Amino acid sequence: MIHVIAIITARPGMRDEIIARVQENIPAVVAEEGCIEYRPVVDFSAEAAAGFGPDTLIIIEKWRDETCLKDHAAAAHMKNYAEKVKDFIQERTIRILKDI
Repeated sequence: MIHVIAIITARPGMRDEIIARVQENIPAVVAEEGCIEYRPVVDFSAEAAAGFGPDTLIIIEKWRDETCLKDHAAAAHMKNYAEKVKDFIQERTIRILKDI
């Protein structure tokens, strides 16, 4: 299984715009072959000193295998999503992990 942690930091005040676009895209993503989980999350307490903060959204993904993840990255709905959120994002970090 492939695990993805996408850390998206919005421009100040734009996180809700990104969350709305992610939620619009969820049905298309979970319908993809090999998608096990695709879940947006935020800090439980945005004020926590060790947290990500109020402008950050994390997407936790699980994919059956590397091929499914590559297909996901190339999907038309993901390109459309990227176009919709590009002006709202300050920084994006993607971590890809696999089971051992």
